Amino acid sequence: VQLVESGGGSVQAGGSLRLACAAYGFIVDDYVMAWFRQAPGKEREGVAAIDSDETESYADSVKGRFTISRDNAKNVLYLQLNSLKTEDTAMYYCVGFPYWGQGTQVTVS
Repeated sequence: VQLVESGGGSVQAGGSLRLACAAYGFIVDDYVMAWFRQAPGKEREGVAAIDSDETESYADSVKGRFTISRDNAKNVLYLQLNSLKTEDTAMYYCVGFPYWGQGTQVTVS
């Protein structure tokens, strides 16, 4: 099983990014999928999740700015990040419990 994130980068505040998580040996439609993040010196926190009936949930800090989705045909999980703030700077991880990706860095300046 492998979860591979991509799409991170450096953007200015107010900008947007779309993170992607490609799953190998793992069917994203079969699991609750989520995005977590960890900023330097801070604990890892849940950002967004989507369950098997497509119900979405978000941390209060990102509600209205981030959108989680998945493409079952491509077996990919996405996280659209809009109106980015400096406090969104973190390593973002794709999760399909109990599996974790290696992370993709998002830096907002």
